[in-house]
Amino acid sequence: MLPRFLGAIDTASATARLDEDEARHLAQVLRLGAGDEVAVFDGAGREFRARVTRVTRDGADLALLEQSAAAPEPVVRVTLAQAALKGDKMDDVVRDATMMGVAAIEPLITERTVAHTKPGGAPARWRRIAVTSAKQCRRAVVPTIGGAMTFDDWLARGAADVKLILVEPTAAHAADTNGPDAVDSSDLRRRPASAALMVGPEGGWSPDEIRRARGAGYRPLTLGRRTLRADAVPVVVIAVLQFLWGDL
Repeated sequence: MLPRFLGAIDTASATARLDEDEARHLAQVLRLGAGDEVAVFDGAGREFRARVTRVTRDGADLALLEQSAAAPEPVVRVTLAQAALKGDKMDDVVRDATMMGVAAIEPLITERTVAHTKPGGAPARWRRIAVTSAKQCRRAVVPTIGGAMTFDDWLARGAADVKLILVEPTAAHAADTNGPDAVDSSDLRRRPASAALMVGPEGGWSPDEIRRARGAGYRPLTLGRRTLRADAVPVVVIAVLQFLWGDL
């Protein structure tokens, strides 16, 4: 398989342009140059086979040869609203959620967030991780990565056909998962057009956050009796939902 690069594609001129970082990876890491064939994708779903025509310090130019069939995207547009995690755990979430096909990742600042994240923080780093993950899993779409926002800001703007808040087994009573808005398997088997998933930090949601999320239309859901690491929850729940939706 051809090495893949993210670039700006211009179909009118049958050319593509790689930025400085991508060109450095092409020339210095993979030791490629003029005349070599590569694959280039634009992060929005288009991919082409291309030939390198020029490499400079500030980028690389490619000639488009033919369009390639991009990997199909999930039918359900999933937005992951993930409470910012400490250390490299958030990096892992971005990498894995990209691999699983989410359309957007929105980092949240919650009551129990321990990561040193400020509103609007860290999107550049997480976008680089999302690009790398898309390249590795051969996805032609790079999910949008929002700047970190507060819990209340997210509730005010989050919109989706299905809204779920993932709660720990020990929080099931507080969330009243047997209440009128509880999620059952028949609900989850109906495939929506879009879904928003809220996943909490290492310390979980506060009871007040669960209450406020429910007031904003989010339905509490637990993955069962096992308590998973915060960074493992997103990939598990996305995989389960995609299976139930027939969206694998």
